[in-house]
Parts: sequence; structure tokens; C-alpha cells
Amino acid sequence: MRIIIIGGIAAGMSAAAKLRRTDREAEVVVYEKSSYISFGACGLPYYVGGNFDNVDRMLARTPEKVRETGIDVKTEHEVLSVNTQNKTIEVKNLQTGEVFTDNYDKLMIATGAATVIPPIKNIENAYTLRSLEDGEKLKERMQDENIKKIAVIGAGFIGLEVADVAKELNKEVCVFNTGNRILENVLDPEITEILEENLREQGVELYFNSLVKSLETCSDKTKVITDDNGVEVDLVVLAAGVRPNTAFLKETGIEMLENGAIVIDDQGRTSIEDIYSAGDCATVYHLVKQKQVYIPLATNANKLGRIVGSNLGGKCEQFQGTLGSSCIKLLGMEAGATGITEADAKKMNLNYKTTFITDKNHTDYYPGQEKISVKLIYDAETKVILGGQVVGKTDAVQRTNVLATAIFTKLTTEQLGMLDLCYAPPFARTWDVLNIAGNVSK
Repeated sequence: MRIIIIGGIAAGMSAAAKLRRTDREAEVVVYEKSSYISFGACGLPYYVGGNFDNVDRMLARTPEKVRETGIDVKTEHEVLSVNTQNKTIEVKNLQTGEVFTDNYDKLMIATGAATVIPPIKNIENAYTLRSLEDGEKLKERMQDENIKKIAVIGAGFIGLEVADVAKELNKEVCVFNTGNRILENVLDPEITEILEENLREQGVELYFNSLVKSLETCSDKTKVITDDNGVEVDLVVLAAGVRPNTAFLKETGIEMLENGAIVIDDQGRTSIEDIYSAGDCATVYHLVKQKQVYIPLATNANKLGRIVGSNLGGKCEQFQGTLGSSCIKLLGMEAGATGITEADAKKMNLNYKTTFITDKNHTDYYPGQEKISVKLIYDAETKVILGGQVVGKTDAVQRTNVLATAIFTKLTTEQLGMLDLCYAPPFARTWDVLNIAGNVSK
């Protein structure tokens, strides 16, 4: 059995490692376009910000170590096309330029996603942050004391994390977004308003409903030109979202979403026999929405990669589904979300209710008490929790994890209200904020 995996970053290497443990005899080949594998891209903003300097800390495995397990890792090899009828792939050796054909019995596609490049004039003057090379280039510029002001195009996770580390480096920061708030696909307005207020209080300029048209460079400065504004900065970072790396598959007939994400089932199988997929190039099944959706998160990539690895090795494992649980640290605050948002509930035409409360993270007589806010989305009749969001200066993300467990197990708001959560003065009040949120959700 010859199994080829296209892509050796998160899902691909998770699958390869599990496959090798499952089937010791299979011939496993991994083709990776870059010069490295098992790269943790989520660490890039913090590397750029100087929270750590050894780039190897973002690399979980080296090609040499993986080859010792019997997996044939070929870095700097780009797969150009897939012939599903003949079960062959066309590969280009990026070092020599040689193009050759390889054959497979089973194939996994784990090519990830790339930064969306919007039609902005002179956008090549902006820095992106997706690859290791991107990180090294941007880190050098961010550490330059002559770089005083930074513009970030995009208000998603990566863009805001760049803004966060830039402020830690005492840079001026402005954020441009075509939408009317930050993280609008992840958090509801009650939560983002709190984060935005904190951003503005710390000097971050937020430009909403702002379409960047061009970047005009003069000397060492760059002017960000929008419909109605022009802001002069020293550095521009583009973080306008990602798109699945699947253009090379357009002639295969593999079922995809409109954005190019490969549609898979709960075993990681695509619409074509013997071809599997996982990671940022593929869909995931959402437990509350009950359909395949595109959520490019490292957690989903690694879990589905493991499932695919088992199934390539002859097993029949199923992915239990995702809640899209995600979180962010942002200028002294943290926020998390899981399940669906209220906007999702409206789109789904659900009969739902919501609760939004603000309380305290722990007792008032223990130092460091701070506000913490919770939003719940729940079924109006059954009171089963469908979504939750938490924001505060401390302990918000771990409470989001509690809500993820509650949604996964289909807890009701009444059960959340009486859930036996830990109490001690440094950690909570006798009635935790989650208990209170549950009790007021009638």
C-alpha cells in the first residue's frame, strides 16, 4: 500500500505519524512545498513580538526525525496536479526544477491555506504572516526602533494578535477593517464592544467600514489610502483572512465549498474514492450547525489529521465534530467563543434566546478582582445551550472551555446554573459567573 500525503505542516504530519503507528508496513510519502514540516503557525505573532527568539520552538518535528520512523518526507516539493483516474500526481522538485509523476493507492490532501491578497494597489509593499519566512522578515522589521507606527489590514485573529504584540513593542497601531467591528464572524457585538473600548483606551486607532484602495510609498513612509482617508505609517501588515490552497485540484472534480475548501465526511473522506483531506484546506463538521463548514483552526487540523491517519491505516474512526472554539489575548484582555453566535442563530432561523451579564472573576477581598462578561445563546424551549462567549482581563478563556463542555454534552441553562464549579477566593465567587449566567437564562 503506497500512501501519499500532500502537505506536511499540521494535519498532514498528524496523519502521517498516526498512520505509521497504525500500519507499520505501509509505504508513506509526504510532499511538502516548504523546507520544513510540523510548523506551528499560531506562534508567529509572538515570535514577531519577541516573546521568544528561537524559531525552532515552532517546529514540532524535523524531516530527519520523521524519516527515522520510515516516513519518506520530501521537502521543497510542490504537487502541481492530481490525476484521480490514474491515481497519479505531478510533482515539481523546487530545488532542481525537475517535474515527475508519482503514483498512490490512497491520497491525503493537507495543503493548508494562504493569506488572501485583496486587490489593493501596491499591496506587495505589505508584509504577511503565514509562513516561517514571513515571520522572520516581519520580526526583523518589528524590532527596528525606526518603525514607529504600524498599520494592520484586517481585524481577525492574526491581525489583532499582530496589533497586540506591536503595542507591547511600544509601536503606534492602526487597524483597518471592511466590516463594522473586530472579529465579527466569531464574537457578537456585546463582546467586541468591550474589546474595542480597551483597544481605543490603549491608543489603537480603529478604522471600520474602511476599504483600503492603495499603499503609496514615499521615502521610508507608506500612506494607507482608503475611500475617505489617508494614514501615514512606517509598516503595513496584511491579515485579511485565508483561502484554502486547492487551486491545483480544480480539474479533479473533488467537491468543494465556494471558497475552495474540500468537503469531507466524518472520516475525512472526500467525494472521490481513496482521497482524504483535513486541515485548513478542508471543511469540518459543526456540531450545532450540523453541517460541514470552513473553520481554519489548528485544533481541528490536528484532530482530523489524526482521524485520517487511522483511517488510511485501515481503521474506521469518525470525527466527533467541532464547536469552533477559539480565543484571543488582546492588550491585557482575553476573550473566547464556542458553539454558535447570535448571528448564526438568526441565519439558522432558530427559536433562541440570549443572556448577557457582567459580574466579577473572583471575590472582592482577594487582590486583582476584575469584571468578566458572559453571553449565552440557548434554545428558547429546551434551554439547551447552543453558544457561549466570555470576555475579561483574566480567566475568560478557561470559562469558555467550560461552556464548550456544556454545549458538547447538551447541558441546559438550568444545569449550568447549578453546575458544581470550583470555588476559592482567588479563583471565583461562591456563585461563579457561569452559574449566574445560567440561572438568569429563563
